[in-house]
Formats: sequence, structure tokens, C-alpha cells
Amino acid sequence: MTQSVEIQKPLDIKKELLILYQMMLIRRFEEKAAEQYTKAKIRGFLHLYIGEEAVAVGVTQALNDDDNVLSTYREHGHALARGIDADFIMAEMYGKQQGCSKGRGGSMHLFDTSKKFYGGNAIVCGHLPIAVGMALVSKKQKKTNITCCFFGEGAAAEGEFHEAMNLAALWKVPVLFVCENNLYAMGTAIRFTHSMQELEKKGAAYGIESSSVDGMDLMKVMDAANSAIHKVRSSRKPYLLVCNTYRFRAHSMFDAELYRDKKEVEEWKKYDPIPQFQQYLLQEKLITETEIDEFEKKIEKKIQKSVDFAEAGTWEPIDQLTRFVYSENKS
Repeated sequence: MTQSVEIQKPLDIKKELLILYQMMLIRRFEEKAAEQYTKAKIRGFLHLYIGEEAVAVGVTQALNDDDNVLSTYREHGHALARGIDADFIMAEMYGKQQGCSKGRGGSMHLFDTSKKFYGGNAIVCGHLPIAVGMALVSKKQKKTNITCCFFGEGAAAEGEFHEAMNLAALWKVPVLFVCENNLYAMGTAIRFTHSMQELEKKGAAYGIESSSVDGMDLMKVMDAANSAIHKVRSSRKPYLLVCNTYRFRAHSMFDAELYRDKKEVEEWKKYDPIPQFQQYLLQEKLITETEIDEFEKKIEKKIQKSVDFAEAGTWEPIDQLTRFVYSENKS
């Protein structure tokens, strides 16, 4: 963990404020999602991204609009950072037709081809081979875009991780693997699942350039992401970036969270990336407390609008349930 934010080269002020807005939006959206879940408005599984906002925003800001993005079932933050409107995400979580996956995917399967956001994948590590395939397509078609794949440290213990890393290196494809190491794969601490806990060293076994960064420090994540993405884009080869972060909430809404001490969680909250970045902007006189309050009010209205949109949405008619199914309905 880092004691303070080490500021690197200043950014464009408009970009810095947008980044702050995005992190605050993700935080408030997730808090509202949890609230709606307790009201039984959202059902099924719900995995919150609270605490990890610096990773999604810090990496996504370095991507181009034509880059592919894939994520895990804890993807609300990535989807929002990628530009999918909160209205469509909330409607999807409600199971309404107006959702980004037409209500069929729910919380774990957000999808929007217009944003080149290809999930939201519920199978741990199942999307890494897909990311390699998409990057291979870009190479074969001589495109200049790259593929960015977010996954948790639990996925790095799966066989598909090694298969994907091996093929990415063999085929020399432009894919950025972003490991969000939040220390707990569901309820199992990393020390019980990885003999080598410095996950960035796994890339070296496949000849893949790798690095790690403090995922609670937005500026460091941005620097690391900008460097990694530049290398992938210019070399057209894979790169592994490990962001060491922490989730402040339980694994999911069903998680009793008996595997970690509450004191540990409270200690990590001292490194919350949002107030850290707010403090930096205040110190540099790039924003005022009043402007932060205005951000809060603006975001509160936007989140409430997304709830209203979801509430007003419609359920899919029963006679449409066989749509988007590969096998033809013979009945």
C-alpha cells in the first residue's frame, strides 16, 4: 500500500476533472445498485467494484474508441468508464428490454458493441482466450486497434490464463492483460492460491513484458497504463499489467465475508483512490470543495435518472423468449 499519492506529469485539467467525475460516478452507481438489490429490484448475482475505481478509469482513459474491451462479472465500473450510459446499465440489471443486453444478461453480462465492450463474462478466466482471439483478428486484418482484457487474480490460477498467455506470446498479438489483484479470489486469500504472489512475474515465463502498479493510486495507474498501451500499440505484442488493489465490499451480495478481518478493510479504506485524487486536485487548486459538491449533486441526479429509466422499462414479452437462441424453435 502507498502512504500518499506521488503525482507525476500534470494532465489536461479537463481530462483530470472528467476522470474524477468517472470515479465518483462509479462509486455512487455501485452504492445505488446495492440499495436497489436490497429492495429486490435487482436480482441474481451482484458484484460491486467499490474501492477499485482507479483501475477501470486509469486504464480506460488510455484506450482508443476502436480498442476492444473485455471484463469479468465485476464489470460495472469498466462499462461506465468505457462510456456505456448508466441508464442502460441500470435497466440491464433490472432485467428490462431497454438494458444494454436487452435485459438478458443482467449484472454479470453487460455488453455494448457500439462501445466495443464485449462483456461482462461470468466464467472466471473464460474471456482471456476470447481476448487473444480478438487480438489475433486485429493482427490478421492489419488493424491498428488493441484488445484490453480485465481479470482478477483468481483467474491467474486457472489453466486458461496460461493457455491464453502462451498463445498471445506465440502469435504475437496486441492484447493488454490487466490483472486486478484485490487479494481475495471470492473468499480465498492470494497466499493460499498462488505460490508466486508477485503475479507480474508470471508473464516472464512466456516472454511477455510485464509490470505491476499500486492500483489504489490513480496517477500511478494512468502512468503504467499509458506506458503499457503504448508498448502494445507500437510493438503489436502482448503485455501484462498487474494492478494491486482492494475491494471494500464483499465478493458479492451473498457473501458473508467471514474470511477477512474488518480492521483490514478499514485500513485499506485509508487508501481510497477517490479522496486521494480529490485531495491532489484541491492542493493543486484545480478544483474547489464547492465544485466537488456540484459533482456529487450532478451524479446523484444522473443515478436517480438511471433508476427511473429502469423502473419505467418494459419486460420482454413471453413470445420473444426464443429470440437470440442458436437452435431453431420447432414448437
